[in-house]
Amino acid sequence: MNVALYLKLVKSQYPTLFKISPYTTTAIKTSLTEQCLAHPPLSSLWCGSLLQSLTNSKFLNQGNQLHAHITVCGTLCQNTYLSTKLAAFYAGCGQMDAAQVIFDGILLKNSFLWNFMIRGYACNAVPLMSIVLSRKMLYFGRKADNFTYPFVLKACGDSLVVEIGRKVHGEIVVAGFESDIYVCNSLLAMYSKFGDMGSARKVFDKMLERDLTSWNTMILGYVKVGNPQEALAIFGIMAKSVLPADGTTLLGLISACAKLAARKQGKSIHGFVVTNSPALCNEYLINSLIDMYCHCNSIIDARRLFEEATFKDSVSWNSMISGYARNGDAFESLRLFCRMVIEGAETDQVTFTAVLGACDRITALQFGMSVHSCLIKKGFGANTIVGTALIDMYAKCGCLACSCFVFDKLPEKNLVSWSSMISGYGIHGMGREAISCFDEMLTNNILPDDSVLTSVLSACSHAGLVAEGKEIFRRMTKDYDVKPTVAHYSCLVDMLGRAGHLDEAYELIETMEIKPTSDVWAALLNACWLHRNAKLGEISAQKLFDMSSNEVTSYICLSNIYAAERRWDDTERVRAIAKGKGLRKTPGCSFVELNKAVHTFLVGDRIHPQAKKIYAKLEDLNQRLKEAGYIPDTSSVLHNVEEEIKEKMLWDHSERLAIAFALINTAPGTIIRITKNLRVCRDCHTVTKFISKVMHREIIMRDIRRFHHFKDGVCSCGDY
Repeated sequence: MNVALYLKLVKSQYPTLFKISPYTTTAIKTSLTEQCLAHPPLSSLWCGSLLQSLTNSKFLNQGNQLHAHITVCGTLCQNTYLSTKLAAFYAGCGQMDAAQVIFDGILLKNSFLWNFMIRGYACNAVPLMSIVLSRKMLYFGRKADNFTYPFVLKACGDSLVVEIGRKVHGEIVVAGFESDIYVCNSLLAMYSKFGDMGSARKVFDKMLERDLTSWNTMILGYVKVGNPQEALAIFGIMAKSVLPADGTTLLGLISACAKLAARKQGKSIHGFVVTNSPALCNEYLINSLIDMYCHCNSIIDARRLFEEATFKDSVSWNSMISGYARNGDAFESLRLFCRMVIEGAETDQVTFTAVLGACDRITALQFGMSVHSCLIKKGFGANTIVGTALIDMYAKCGCLACSCFVFDKLPEKNLVSWSSMISGYGIHGMGREAISCFDEMLTNNILPDDSVLTSVLSACSHAGLVAEGKEIFRRMTKDYDVKPTVAHYSCLVDMLGRAGHLDEAYELIETMEIKPTSDVWAALLNACWLHRNAKLGEISAQKLFDMSSNEVTSYICLSNIYAAERRWDDTERVRAIAKGKGLRKTPGCSFVELNKAVHTFLVGDRIHPQAKKIYAKLEDLNQRLKEAGYIPDTSSVLHNVEEEIKEKMLWDHSERLAIAFALINTAPGTIIRITKNLRVCRDCHTVTKFISKVMHREIIMRDIRRFHHFKDGVCSCGDY
């Protein structure tokens, strides 16, 4: 009989019974007593059946009232049957304190009661108490069964007590429940939470019977531990069974494709959903598909699905905004955010983090400041994750003072916050400030991880702090228990190479404890280009050619080294090899923001609406700079052409076009902020110093490596 029918029957005999309050004040006790005198008490059997129905439906208020009634009427006194039902009711409703009080008062506890209590604690975020009760149950001679073990295993998985979980697994084998499908599924879930998919696979392979939960647990488990290939392999086996995939299966598979950037498989799964399971194509699945396409660099497919979706929530918008930023189209990312705000979609911390990341890619400082204002109004000003994104955005947009302000105001700073601040100091060439920030972090009893140590070593490299960088590298293992990774060795090689210690850098690579990767050799090759060392440059380049034949940067760097030494035959030979492989150099490109709009300039760009004014400004600047003592450094033009042509080619560089545009369109004294996608050449660096002095402007330029702050004819990098 269901709970509604019970309530109807009880109310027909006791019309005022369920109008009383469960609170035990004197007045209410009197009211309850009067009710009991007016009506004969319910029998134990009725109460027990009614409690069972209330437990199934989780009607807490009615259960409280019934508890009050049977207490005052005396029905509950010395009644183990009702006490057990009542404890189970409270446990089933998540009221574990009330359940525990009643449980402790029961002398003869049956397996039903133990199981309900173990289940209650396991399902209500108190897993350790669930495990303790299961141990007590065994101690008092009650055997665990196939209703006990699934919740004990859940508790072990949730609390990550690996050794106890393995012990319980052994008990299951001894008790003969390893063939029970529900127990086995719980074992799969527990090992998945432990990240031990090897043990989960052993259990899975031994299962005589598998249901959809078994397959889904394995698929999601492999995705969770970062083995999406195996997740797809499991689905391949599942496809041969008679079980149809459900929404959970498909979500797991789409997530696996996203992690693998496996567009072909992801598109197949999308087609499978549309063809075979259109009913499963809800907003969760559509959002997962959009995210998958974004991770697979298939932004067109993602956008098509996004636009076709009848329902767009914050997850849909966030996936697209992050997807565009991740795929190198920060402009569209910002446009989509503006549309999101206009359409009234709800923004959250993921939205703001993604948008701020897009801002820093194109140095959209003014836009980033507007986003900062927006997120404060939305109440995210004190959010650590958003605050860290702000620190990163301001640092990468050239406003380190704003980064420091946000960092100081953060109520809670996590390891990523400290790392962002240290990295910010580093890319602005403020190595000593980065080390000071690192020391302050240690003073606050926050131990660095490999990411923070990479940031501080990189800061030492940018500032030429070789001795300090070596000392931090030495302390990594000794003081912080962090084993050096390739990233740390790469920073150290870069630091030594920039400082001109090329032989020491090469010796370090040869004696590294781990095999050097392309990043390490690239750091040495760049140093060889800076210091014109062709011998070591050839060695480094050859290593890179062997490792990554499809990376054009190493070919460009080696050809530049040859060109600087006027070895034109070798220069053309290397360039011909790169061309034969179909490799193309990334064209120089610079960005400048004006009135929250970002303007883009390519080398020799003449399509900008103000192109005539820009080139006229450049001619004027060229004349004024020469009068101020500027002498062109044509060694930066690595082509075998006449000096006059070389000089003209220099004035076509994208950063000069961006600076001229900014000078035309901003008031005197305004700071100019430029971003370039490649490293600034030596002559452009010299020209920008002269412009800052002659035009009385501060110019902040971010290239692919670092920031340069030009003021009064001096650069913050000290020409390092």
